[in-house]
Amino acid sequence: MDLKKVKRYVVLGILFFLPVTFLLFLYPATHNYKPLDIVNESVLDLNQFTSDSEEHIQLKGHITVLGFLGENPMNYVIAASNLKELMYDKFKGFKKFQIVIVVPNGTQKFTEELKKEINSYEDIRFWHFVYAEPQTIQKLYNSLKSNTPLNESFATNAVFIIDKDLNQRGRIDDRTDNEIANKKVIYGLNAYDCIEVAEIKNKMSEDMRILFTEYRQKRKGDFDSTTRRANDLKEQDEEN
Repeated sequence: MDLKKVKRYVVLGILFFLPVTFLLFLYPATHNYKPLDIVNESVLDLNQFTSDSEEHIQLKGHITVLGFLGENPMNYVIAASNLKELMYDKFKGFKKFQIVIVVPNGTQKFTEELKKEINSYEDIRFWHFVYAEPQTIQKLYNSLKSNTPLNESFATNAVFIIDKDLNQRGRIDDRTDNEIANKKVIYGLNAYDCIEVAEIKNKMSEDMRILFTEYRQKRKGDFDSTTRRANDLKEQDEEN
């Protein structure tokens, strides 16, 4: 056989099989994908809140990072700056993403100061402050799953991930591989501490990426809710 023809067939074979091999390599990763856990359902929406925006701000239909900065938001400038740099700047380009910060009525002066502190001349149009009376704020917070209460000024360093259907997202099982191997008691992750840079940069950032991937797969029709991590916990319980 002509050597040139052999070379041509080899090249054509490589060009044909290389994409197929690549797709086969990706296939397990796609089908072993596990969405971010729903840790709490029926989070209240913001119907009783006003905002600093011309549009009505709501949680429904958005992927929201929800925070509570209390009567003097400037006391939480470090938490807000971490949130701005590690979450907002990273995800502001994603459709339907927003950060909503809850504060009591009458704190507009302080929120304006905080905006100037974290703005750095960048676009923060998807960062919203919403206002309400303290009892309304407390009612919203009570609809969340949290291990710590709001303090006396209705603030916390913790933030929460809320999906488009008003579900709170997080991790039912936040144990490390070593803790799982040693059969440590299961503990979850319902909120993310904005003072802990590693927690925001690593865990929360990863969880947000997983959630955006989930919605992208839903749009493509590839999403399978039966692969949720809660099922893995059930299997572990059955084994123990």
